[in-house]
Amino acid sequence: MKAPVVRRFGTKLASAVLVLLVAASITFFVQLLLPGDRATVILNVRNGRDQEWPPEEIAAVNAQFGFDRPLLLQYLDYLTGLLRGDLGTSYTEFRPVTDVIGAQLVPSVILTLGALAVAWVIAVTVTVLTVQRGRFLGGLGASLEAFTASLPHYWVGMLLLVAFAVKIPIFPVIGGDGPAGTVLPVLTLAIPLSGFLGQVLREEFHKVLDQPFITTARTRGMSDAAVRLRHALRHAVLPGITLSGWALGALVSGSVIVENIYGRPGIGQVLVTAVNNRDIPTVAGTVLVVAAVYVVANLLVDLAYTLVDPRLRLS
Repeated sequence: MKAPVVRRFGTKLASAVLVLLVAASITFFVQLLLPGDRATVILNVRNGRDQEWPPEEIAAVNAQFGFDRPLLLQYLDYLTGLLRGDLGTSYTEFRPVTDVIGAQLVPSVILTLGALAVAWVIAVTVTVLTVQRGRFLGGLGASLEAFTASLPHYWVGMLLLVAFAVKIPIFPVIGGDGPAGTVLPVLTLAIPLSGFLGQVLREEFHKVLDQPFITTARTRGMSDAAVRLRHALRHAVLPGITLSGWALGALVSGSVIVENIYGRPGIGQVLVTAVNNRDIPTVAGTVLVVAAVYVVANLLVDLAYTLVDPRLRLS
């Protein structure tokens, strides 16, 4: 890897660390702004009722969680804990938040990466088959992309659930975490995303097909399919790669809806349960995990962009 690429990636890495620091700081101070004393919230959650608690019980909880320490020390402890992978202790499950989230992280990762891969397959297939294939096919492909991009996840999920789990019982209705139970959730996330990716790919693919090097490839006897797949597609995917950084984070956010529609395990279920139970550390930890996914995804996308586009390696 050449020095310009290393410097570029180093700059992006420093920016990513700064973004995570800001996200962690906002998460910490937002907890302080929530209504009610934190010790009172913990006691209410533990005992399942809201009431006024004796000062000695409030003091015991404050001492247990370090809430009686100066705010600056609490903040520094919070940041150093994050460096060790400590997101705090769940108010409801009385165990580390990392364990609560970690136990449900793998299903969400499988769902997210599967949806991103399927969305790319759909977008590339529609683009290659319809761009500059005549007015009818071109218009059909563009209309299909615009339509799917406008679909909300919950609507797609309910439609697929009714069609392929209730009317035609091919897939499980709820709670399926095996391969069969993953198909509909993946499609629910992938279909709207494929519309966004397809719109970006279509515009760039159309421009690339009009470039002189494409004409040169055709005059050398290369088939239309080879020109599209070997030359045009490589250049057209660059904007789509950039969009994938945003898409990966958006898929993690969208999984909250999808996991609840299909009753799947994942951090979406963890977040909804934590919000309902006022489990602030778990909510904050989930938010930080999603922020970290955004940051890491954009780092990987930037590296992939650099590797795909030789011009960036030479700049």
